[in-house]
Amino acid sequence: MSIGNSPEDDRPSIGRVLQQARIAAGLTVEEISTSTRVRIPIVHAIEEDDFSRCGGDVYARGHIRALARAVHIDPEPLVAQYDDEHGGRPAPTSAAPLFEAERIRSEPRRPNWTAAMVAAIVVVIGFVGFTVVKGGNNDRPTTTQVAEGATANTESPRPKTGKSADPKPETSDSAIAAAPRDKVTVKLSASQGKSWISAKDHNGRLLFDGLLLQGQSKTFQDQERVDLVLGDAGSIELYVNGKKVEDKFQPGQVERLSYTKGDPSVG
Repeated sequence: MSIGNSPEDDRPSIGRVLQQARIAAGLTVEEISTSTRVRIPIVHAIEEDDFSRCGGDVYARGHIRALARAVHIDPEPLVAQYDDEHGGRPAPTSAAPLFEAERIRSEPRRPNWTAAMVAAIVVVIGFVGFTVVKGGNNDRPTTTQVAEGATANTESPRPKTGKSADPKPETSDSAIAAAPRDKVTVKLSASQGKSWISAKDHNGRLLFDGLLLQGQSKTFQDQERVDLVLGDAGSIELYVNGKKVEDKFQPGQVERLSYTKGDPSVG
């Protein structure tokens, strides 16, 4: 009598089935990886019947199901074949211990009446002590209170001048005219409208980058040079080292300018 292989031994491997189904569906490994979110190296390993990279039996079964559905075949026979070849599914956990643990955890805690009583006694003692101390303070002679009141009233209020004690100095045209000669001083005034401006010193350090609204002014100083970018040069009045720059910029015109201690002259 000859001994032949069992029908189960004649089954193609899981990886072989998945690979043939993928090829028949006209899909690449990259497309399968994108649709299932199973990484490309793991797809290659499963098609070679290497499940060591799946991270365990639970993940292996999940990957098999995902790949089988992606190539439109029934995943359950492949999962059953995996269980036969890898020792079967783990035994289910008994529900009784879980139920017992949950029942024990759900029991409400009883209130600690002893601690509550101690806290109440402490509150009562504190209130009584506060009342006694307050009553003792009320028994003092009134002469002290009158003296304290008289002392408080001897101070005369300061007259209101309507001006703050430390007004912040504002840059004026006279201050620009008196600009130091050892520095370059540039003043921008948005007289005709708003404009985005950018200002940098000779080292390229940003002094300002933002929107100058109509009626606002900005003044910049540096030891050697001030570089400007005007988003709407036609809206800006420009003063360099105390002198107004007379260049007529057009509305909406973008200008890149650079000024030094010897200017005004357009850079």
